[in-house]
Amino acid sequence: MTDTTSTPDGRTVAKGVQRMTPSEAFVETLVANGITDIFGIMGSAFMDAMDIFAPAGIRLIPVVHEQGAGHMADGYARATGRHGVCIGQNGPGISNCVTAIAAAFWAHSPVVMITPETGSKGIGLGGFQEAHQLPMFQEFTKYQAHVNNPTRMAELTARAFDRAKSDLGPTQLNIPRDFFYGECETEISMPQVLDRGPGGEASLKAAADLLATAQFPVIVSGGGVVQGDAFDECIALAERLGAPVVNSYQHNDSFPASHPLWAGPLGYQGSKAGMELISQADVVLALGTRLGPFGTLPQYGLDYWPKNAQIIQVDADSTMLGLVKKISVGICGDAKAAAADLTRRLEGRELACDTTKDTRAETIRQAKETWETELDGWLHEKDEYSLDMIEEAKGEEGNWLSPRQVLRELEKAMPEHVMVSTDIGNINSVAHSYLRFEEPRSFFAPMSFGNCGYALPTIIGAKAAAPHRPAVAYAGDGAWSMSMVEVMTAARHHIPVTAVVFHNRQWGAEKKNQVDFYNRRFVAGELENPSFADLAKDMGATGVRVDQLDQVGPALKAAIDAQMNEGRTTVIEIMCTRELGDPFRRDALNKPVRLLEKYTDYV
Repeated sequence: MTDTTSTPDGRTVAKGVQRMTPSEAFVETLVANGITDIFGIMGSAFMDAMDIFAPAGIRLIPVVHEQGAGHMADGYARATGRHGVCIGQNGPGISNCVTAIAAAFWAHSPVVMITPETGSKGIGLGGFQEAHQLPMFQEFTKYQAHVNNPTRMAELTARAFDRAKSDLGPTQLNIPRDFFYGECETEISMPQVLDRGPGGEASLKAAADLLATAQFPVIVSGGGVVQGDAFDECIALAERLGAPVVNSYQHNDSFPASHPLWAGPLGYQGSKAGMELISQADVVLALGTRLGPFGTLPQYGLDYWPKNAQIIQVDADSTMLGLVKKISVGICGDAKAAAADLTRRLEGRELACDTTKDTRAETIRQAKETWETELDGWLHEKDEYSLDMIEEAKGEEGNWLSPRQVLRELEKAMPEHVMVSTDIGNINSVAHSYLRFEEPRSFFAPMSFGNCGYALPTIIGAKAAAPHRPAVAYAGDGAWSMSMVEVMTAARHHIPVTAVVFHNRQWGAEKKNQVDFYNRRFVAGELENPSFADLAKDMGATGVRVDQLDQVGPALKAAIDAQMNEGRTTVIEIMCTRELGDPFRRDALNKPVRLLEKYTDYV
């Protein structure tokens, strides 16, 4: 009789050294790690293991394209803090996942990419679907395990899952396809649980002493606060200091937006209130953030990062400390534990900022009120090109909508506990100013990798992980076209989501560069699209076309109702003007210089 033990989710897993097939060892290790869902496309390379997924309590969710599988695994991991898992056929199925794993890498998601490989006896012969699969992911994984013998299947599978959690990022498990077969003596390992601490005594004391002298402390709350479940600890520390809290770039869910100390996100198209407040800081506490360069660049003409502030940086990865910004104190520790430790050290202590806490609270309130008033009145982009596009829209059917007005209406209509993913692009970046959250694990963006086609599959993965929460994806029409086929995945497998597609018929982010730097010489920026609402219907979803402002909020509310109560996916196609926000990469472009005679008049 097989000796077994129970997992926390009530499934059984083999206990002790036992004889089994490598496929069984692989699947039993998945069960030991609590895996219930895997995203991918079926393939002969792993069919022997796939055959026993169901009796093990594992659901394989088939996708349309393997990049979607990687993004779904990322969304699943970010929504829960648990492993996200994706798999595909060796060769092209695996290479299709590279972009998604890169996005997961920059989000520090514990994704395990399982990559069945060409059979061990045929490697190097140029066989069908053969590829060198480890180099493909080398840059974007924290650890790569290659099963070099079937007897090591359980060992290396377990290590890939452990390292995804301990190293805070994707790992790869590469398995020659013939190694799923045979028999072996093996033992299934239980997951290793890493106990993270607050950091070193000397650095924590130095940080507390520095905070005690601060006149205007500001906290930057980053992704480590979300991943480390440090929400409450960050709030407690902020309240002890009376410090405004800004979200690091694309981590709008790292502090509750209703809190009086919240000041909004930094970085591209972020909060002017947050930027104004951090510019006054004499001490900045960067909690669970690497302070990435793109999240601290000047914005709205404001070079807001404080030049003379002392910086305390807390990060679980020591290599991030001082990497981007010069710091005064670096704490290699868990954001949750470090925040709790610093709060304890400051309790009962006389702080320089205590005497100005009320004044600072009023400064925060006024900065936020001024920014909200500006957003309320910011109905259209005001540059010459956008004004031309607004005028052009008046002659088009439906009198297309201003993106900012649409984003404000969507903000008002957002339900409680919502999860939102955004794609890359101009309108989606502007959305950062309008997306506010009350709880962590609510906002998913492609981070520093900035790839198109991210939002829809990621929110499907998040919804699969948290079916009780409303799930909304934002995408521009260019990015949407890269992944919209995953609407079929949502419809086929009953994972209902809501997608909002901003249809402005252009690659807006890059086109803005052609406006500002290339005298409106447009090359390859125009998009002529079919109706995305009609395409959604063909893929088994509800499609809604919106071209009136008063339809925006009701359309979102109806779609959320259909999602939560009827299990229906809805695509809301919003017809937008071609207005354009600030350029995406003003830091990386210059006015062109032409030296060849035939180009000198072309400036």
